[in-house]
Amino acid sequence: MFRTERPWLEVYEKGGVEPETRIFEGSLYELFSRAVEEHRGKTALSFYGTTFEFERLQALVEKMAASLAASGVKKGDRVALMLPNCPQYVVSFFATVRLGAIVTQINPMYVEREIGHILNDSGAETIVVYADVYERVKAVLPDTNLKTVVVVDFGSEPEGSGAGHRSFDDFLSTDADPAPEVSIDPAEDVAALQYTGGTTGVSKGAMLTHRNLVANVQQTIDVFVRDPAQFTGRKCVGALPFFHIYGLTCVMLFGIKLGIEQVLLPRFEVQEALAVFENDRPTMFSGVPTMYMALLASGADLRKHHLHDVQIFNSGGSALPVNLKRSFEEKVGKPLFEGYGLSEASPVTHNNPPFLGQGREGSIGIPIPSTEARIVDVETGETEMPIGESGELIIKGPQVMKGYLNMPQETAETKRDGWLYTGDVAKMDESGYFYIVDRKKDMIVASGYNVYPREIEEVLFQHPDAAEAVAIGVSDEYRGEAVKAFVVKRSGAQATEEDVLAFCKERLTAYKTPKAVEFREELPKSAVGKLLRRVLVDEERAKTEATSQS
Repeated sequence: MFRTERPWLEVYEKGGVEPETRIFEGSLYELFSRAVEEHRGKTALSFYGTTFEFERLQALVEKMAASLAASGVKKGDRVALMLPNCPQYVVSFFATVRLGAIVTQINPMYVEREIGHILNDSGAETIVVYADVYERVKAVLPDTNLKTVVVVDFGSEPEGSGAGHRSFDDFLSTDADPAPEVSIDPAEDVAALQYTGGTTGVSKGAMLTHRNLVANVQQTIDVFVRDPAQFTGRKCVGALPFFHIYGLTCVMLFGIKLGIEQVLLPRFEVQEALAVFENDRPTMFSGVPTMYMALLASGADLRKHHLHDVQIFNSGGSALPVNLKRSFEEKVGKPLFEGYGLSEASPVTHNNPPFLGQGREGSIGIPIPSTEARIVDVETGETEMPIGESGELIIKGPQVMKGYLNMPQETAETKRDGWLYTGDVAKMDESGYFYIVDRKKDMIVASGYNVYPREIEEVLFQHPDAAEAVAIGVSDEYRGEAVKAFVVKRSGAQATEEDVLAFCKERLTAYKTPKAVEFREELPKSAVGKLLRRVLVDEERAKTEATSQS
């Protein structure tokens, strides 16, 4: 059974860092209100020239909470947020948790099928949605429980709104009684539903409690911040999307807790980001590898844009290529730290510790404070593997989710005796540094987003010309991985690659849409007829290696 060796504790001892986090036991709204008191007079958010001081932000949160309560939102209800990074997201998030309601995260890039699934699975009756994607919500409205739709438009008022659909400003100006006080149990009450890919083709709602998120914010601070006073009043770039758990915890909540001004960007555009580096001189930047690739590919003199003034660069969301890390560090003159996490862990579980300098190339680092990690055999998940040998990575800590919404069987398979089974195959070296080797699951990580092949295959099988189909992840210099589809056509079918790609594009988010389709006479199968996805993965990997050596 499990051993108790924790060699990473020596790393903490060497760096003078406490291996355990002193966790604030309150709710997310209490974290916010304490931050307002501590950072009164300072700027919390800036958005294209408009600033929001902490007191102003709190006043807007209270008004939004009152309006939501007046519309019928109460403790335990789901409020969907389908927004890019903007002040309205931050206001809506804290207003929702203020009422004890549950934030339901929806990626604004999602298409109607994906939106409908999350709304129905969560049971959300309220949504705050960006005007540019409002039509998609209207299209699925009849098949959902939605009663209140609040539309955020950075310009004019939305046109063609239906009954119960109001602009954000109009909704906020509702003359309502103050929001009621709500009793929240941080350890038990769910604060957010973070949807992640599902092995059965449908995404799962990871139930993150107030304590999960509050704990992970403090754990992350304990990793990166030796002296909080050095960060107070500084700036960071809010480019990671807040609807993604990495951006929510490591940028938005992290910044609020420390009093860091967040310069919000609705989407990551290289020239816009470079202007923020040059004009705002941020202290910290968290991004996915594709953001760092884009900065390097821009051809800009990164030092001229003052990237060398940034104290901490952090990468997560997908594996950081070693060559990318080296190139970025050479251009900027600052280390780029890689970490690891997953939606079910709020998300951070590992990081290369900044207090020791460069970290280790190719490693996700060591477990963050108050986090246990082990490598166990893939077959049973019960035997701990020797140092240096591969197995499934499992995690235990205060950031581990409560479970999956409406999925008791998947919850029981993923959480066992308090341990989160990640599905990632990893190994640990003698110093306690962890390395991801492979994925036990078939998940594809494209541009930092989780993509499950089954979901792609469900769409491919809807094509009238597809008899069999398999989707895999293939190496992609920019995205880390991209989706490739293998299709066996029905007899007499005339579908082309362009036809299939266009079909998928209408039904899948851009990062889930295959970038290539290969037609075959037959697909590899086991003796019992199961499609062997791994054979195709190995074939593609061999092609990539042969190309790189030629």
